[in-house]
Amino acid sequence: MRFALFLAFLAAAPAAFAHPETVAGGAAIGFAHPFTGWDHLLAMVIVGVWAARYRGLARLALPSAFAGGMLAGALLGLAGIPFPALEPMILASIVVFAAALAAAARIPPAAGVALIALFALAHGYAHLAEMPGEAMVGAFAAGMLAGTAVLHAIGLGVGLAIGWRAPRFSVSR
Repeated sequence: MRFALFLAFLAAAPAAFAHPETVAGGAAIGFAHPFTGWDHLLAMVIVGVWAARYRGLARLALPSAFAGGMLAGALLGLAGIPFPALEPMILASIVVFAAALAAAARIPPAAGVALIALFALAHGYAHLAEMPGEAMVGAFAAGMLAGTAVLHAIGLGVGLAIGWRAPRFSVSR
């Protein structure tokens, strides 16, 4: 049922492009944006799968670090601060996240959070740079975060379904 709802939202996103000046249109464009590039999509799903390898609050900390880093990166873009090597950094995030996923049993959650937040800066900066000029920034950012959360949830579901859990690191509360 949740997957069907997700597909319905995704299918409805193109209709929002007809009226991007509206709050709903900006949010819909922002929501759809993480799904439109394989680099962003893959990085966000990997973070979700990686989060499944931990228990307790650590499982939520990794996706939250990505969302926070993305917002910080978007704010850098809004402030007009240049971000050198943006695309190579995004590509590197996929390689680093995949390597970290493979070694997650040996990576403390705090180190994973820091690594994810650092690379998420680039993703947030790029998302804002690709925002249509007519979209409202706040609505676009809210939609972007919602789309990102869905991709993290998909990754987390996949990770839990295949049983990738690492009992070594656990945060009880």
